[in-house]
This record gives sequence, structure tokens and C-alpha cells, in this order.
Amino acid sequence: MELDPADLTATELLECLDRGETTSLEIAEAALRAIEARDTTVGAFLTVDREAVLTQAAAIDAKRKRGEVLGRLRGLPVAIKDVLCTEGEPTTCASRMLKDFRPPFDATVVSRLKAADAVILGKTNMDEFAMGGSTENSAFRITRNPWDTSRVPGGSSGGSAACVAARMAPLSVGSDTGGSIRQPAGLCGVTGLKPTYGRVSRYGLVAFASSLDQIGPLARSAEDVALLLEVLAGHDPRDSTSINLPVPRYSESVRRPLDALRIGLVREHFGPGLDGEVEAAVREAVRVYQSLGAVIREISLPHSRYAVAVYYIIAPCEASSNLARYDGVHFGYRTDERAMAAELESERRRFVAAGEADALAELDNPLVRMYRRTRSEGFGPEVKRRIMLGTYALSAGYYDAYYLKALKVRRLIRQDYDDAFREVDLIAGPVAPTPAFKIGERIHDPLAMYLFDLYTVGANLAGIAGISIPCGFSSAGLPIGLQLQAPPFEEERLLRAAHMFQQATDWHRAKPPLAVSRSS
Repeated sequence: MELDPADLTATELLECLDRGETTSLEIAEAALRAIEARDTTVGAFLTVDREAVLTQAAAIDAKRKRGEVLGRLRGLPVAIKDVLCTEGEPTTCASRMLKDFRPPFDATVVSRLKAADAVILGKTNMDEFAMGGSTENSAFRITRNPWDTSRVPGGSSGGSAACVAARMAPLSVGSDTGGSIRQPAGLCGVTGLKPTYGRVSRYGLVAFASSLDQIGPLARSAEDVALLLEVLAGHDPRDSTSINLPVPRYSESVRRPLDALRIGLVREHFGPGLDGEVEAAVREAVRVYQSLGAVIREISLPHSRYAVAVYYIIAPCEASSNLARYDGVHFGYRTDERAMAAELESERRRFVAAGEADALAELDNPLVRMYRRTRSEGFGPEVKRRIMLGTYALSAGYYDAYYLKALKVRRLIRQDYDDAFREVDLIAGPVAPTPAFKIGERIHDPLAMYLFDLYTVGANLAGIAGISIPCGFSSAGLPIGLQLQAPPFEEERLLRAAHMFQQATDWHRAKPPLAVSRSS
């Protein structure tokens, strides 16, 4: 049976597998055909090992034929963001610094996927070290939005969202530090969930900002996201921030609607900077919830206006610390020392002529010189920018004024959410201020790029759960996302609310023209 993965969701594929109407190998072959046909245009994947994919799928079919009990995913293909360690396979973080790095172990979520009998389809493109909101900062390629390939897919999990939107994978895994799952999900018209901090193990996730990073699922529907989250979530003793709480059966409870749902609309999220079409789509989505019996209340998150500023102090500070390990000594990229020696004498003459004694002393230290050149050559511009921002904010004389103050305001932001959730069950609002923007439009304007995170960074600072679901299209045919946020460890509530909406609407079923097969 030949399948077009664009025609079936992950849940539907599982039903076909259970009825014997298809095999894991046939599904894997269909996914590989879609990648071959579309990924030269989209650029969602960095690595795909065709033979390894087919071998995994055939092994699962063999287990099924022998009557062995299979895991929750029982042969479904899953794409993985290239920020997660995969044993013996490239894990680059889309950076030249880790171009040849092959970890000796699997991240916990990768181990759980394998234990659930998933087929690891490949590693997806991203902004370098997850720093960016457009997937233009990759050292290797730009990922394009399947709905309009002249536009960005969002970031940093742009490849993870784009491969699902383009029907190259039914499921994918991303990471979210300030909106990096929800924002690309919103711009690409798929469903993406950032779990509560601690719900999913971060062991084997290459760190950007350790107090903010969280791994989560992307798929075409809340039902599929629930299925994948059930596999990813759970306590892990190897991650000291992992919470030891039971994992609900999300895939079963997701179908139960919520009664007497109270939804809050944040006053501060509907002001200057919000695109009119985005606001209209979000408000219409809220009216759908009203028709389903929800009560809508206006609420306030008074410190939300500081969220972007706080995030862009805390995250770069943590990045400065985490990325200090990339020094050209232990692993990763190392500068060409022969070329370094050849340039030494010309640099020496330049520093002597300029009277730069400190620089000359550094030049005479071969270890410092190697560190400097390795990091200068290995990191891209956005990563360097954030390392410098963080190093400055942590430096003597500035720590109290910037980092310490940001931590205090972060606590106030969390308190705003705690207060709001005493009044409402969920908070609804936009995912991003506008639909997807043009490639190259903001890459040289860091402030404009950072402000695009306005509605998503709050959930990371507060450590709460958030989900993006499709809720409409702009006049240009670009997807618009609705963000729902819930109290800590209430992913079940988020998924049930998202599924309610998707049962009442068809936005999540829309398919980009690029993914429409000739047989459709």
C-alpha cells in the first residue's frame, strides 16, 4: 500500500498499522520520498540516513510479525531537532563549532523514542545553538516556510515545524527557550507544545539557557502532540531539574472536552505592534471557545512589558556560561594552528605599530590565541552577539545592575501568572505579532527580531506550559497561531482545550500548496 504522509496524521497512521493496512517500512519509505521531493526547497533537515531509517522500520515490522509487544509509537517516523544528542550520529546545533561532533550517548528523549519503537527520521535544521527566531542563523542552510518559501518558518525549531507542515514527518521534537517551539508552530500552521520546565528531561540537550530550555513535541494536531508528549515526558534522575511526577495518559484524556472553562485575555497583549489580521484571528478563536461554553475574562500581566528585556539579559548570561566549554580543546571545532602560526608575525607587527601592549601579550600566549581564533571562527554572528551581551551583564560592576535585577523582575513575572491563574484556567493570545516575515527582512535588525518573541518569552521565564495551535490565515495565505498557556504541569488541560478547538475548526487540517501531491 503506497501512502502519502500528507493524507494521514500520526494517530491515523497508528490505526492503519494496528489494522494491518500498512507497515512501518511503507510509512518510512513514504516519508523519505516526501523529503526527497520537498526538502531541496524547504531545507528542514540537516541529516537523513536513508538506510538507517529503512533498517529501523524493517526491524519494527519484524517485531510486529513475531507478535512482540510494541511501544507507543510502534513504527512512526519522528524528526529530531539537531540540538539533541544522538549516539554516533551528527549533532551539530547548526553550528560550525560542532560540525563533526558525534555524541557517545543518546539524549534521554531520544532513548525514550527508541524504546517507544519510533523510527528516527533525521536531524532538523535550527538557528545556531537555538539562538534566533527565523532559522536563518544556521551555519549550513536556511529553512523556508512551506506556505511561502520566500518567508521564514520561525525559529529556533524552524526545521522541526517546517518538516511537519510540509508533510515530510508526522511528528517532530523541538526545544523552546523563549518560544522556539510555539513560534515556528504558529508561523508554519502546525501544533507545538512547550511543556512545563522539568516535565521533560533535558539530559542530552545541548544547553543554551539552562533555566529556560525545555524540550517538546510538534505535530499536526493536539491529538498527535498528546501522543508524543506521553513518550517524551517523565522523571529522569540524570537531570537534576526533572520533576518526579506521574505522566498522565495524554493520548486518552485529550479527547475529553473541558466544562466551565475560564479563559483569560491579557490586556497588554492587544496593543501597538500587533498585526490587525493576527488580532482578528485570535479574537475569532476566542469566540469559538465562547460558543463551546467557555467564559472569557480580561486579565492583566502588568510586568509582561519587561519580559523581552529580562529574557535578553538572563538567556545571554546563561549562554555565555554554557558556551564557554567550546574552546577548541575538549571537542568540536579547532582553528587551523598552521594558519594561525603563519598569521602571527603580521599581527605582531600591527600591534607593535599600534602600541597595543595588552593585545601583544595575548598574541604571545599560544593557548589564548587558539581559544580566541577557535571561537571567532566557530561561532556565527548571532551566537557571538549573545555571548558578548551575557559576558558584559555578568562582569564585575554590572552583575547587580543587569543580571540580578533581571532575576528579581523574572520573579514578578511569575507572580503575575500565579495571580492570573487564580482567576482563569487558561490564558489565550497571539503567538507572534505578525505572520511569517520575509527571509532577510530582519536578520540585520536584532531588536526587531528580539521583539518578535514578545508573547512567548513569558512562559519560559515563569516556567509554565504553553501551546500554539493554528487559528486562521492572513490575507496573504500565511498561517496564524493561537497561544494557550496553563499553570505548571497542566499540559493535560492545554491539550484538551486545544483538541476542543480543533474539533470545532479545520485550520489544523490545511495543507500548504508545496505539500499537495498529484493524487490529492
